[in-house]
Amino acid sequence: MTPSSPYQPPRSAITPPAPARYGAIHPFSARGRLGRVCYIGYSVGLGLLINLLMAALGGVSVALSKGGGTDLLVGGGFLMLAALAVVLAVLLTIQRLHDFDASGWWAALNLVPLANLALYLVLLIMPGTQGANRFGDPPPPNSTGVIVLALVVPIIAVIGLVAAIAIPAYQDYTERAAREAALNAPPQPQ
Repeated sequence: MTPSSPYQPPRSAITPPAPARYGAIHPFSARGRLGRVCYIGYSVGLGLLINLLMAALGGVSVALSKGGGTDLLVGGGFLMLAALAVVLAVLLTIQRLHDFDASGWWAALNLVPLANLALYLVLLIMPGTQGANRFGDPPPPNSTGVIVLALVVPIIAVIGLVAAIAIPAYQDYTERAAREAALNAPPQPQ
């Protein structure tokens, strides 16, 4: 019998096994679970959709403002869109809380200043429970569309940082090049 080497790789499974079944995602309900990437992706998608609808409503408001009397219609439209966004955001937050076996009532922290930031960080960092919990089966794996939506914010942030550095540097370069060209230009005959 040979003794086992202390440098031998482990023989046990390192990653947890995939669950046998997944729960369905219900974006318009408070029941069920929602994973981190789905939460980010759905939140970004909701934000983009609401901003697009508000821009369209603003365009309609400008187009109809010449006739007068559209203030109530446009104001009501903005109010309905804002209410819809708040309701959907609360439902997504509740489902995300369910993913790590927390009560949906914790979503009320969104109304408390600074506590809402802490809650948002917890929702982004806290992993979901492995397997089923009291709120149902684990959420299904992330689709490509959800992953792309979740990456929109970091990509825009990187593009903004690059632009914030590159645009002033390019403007400085063109100004210095113009000054240098003016200094090195031959004198004009009169």
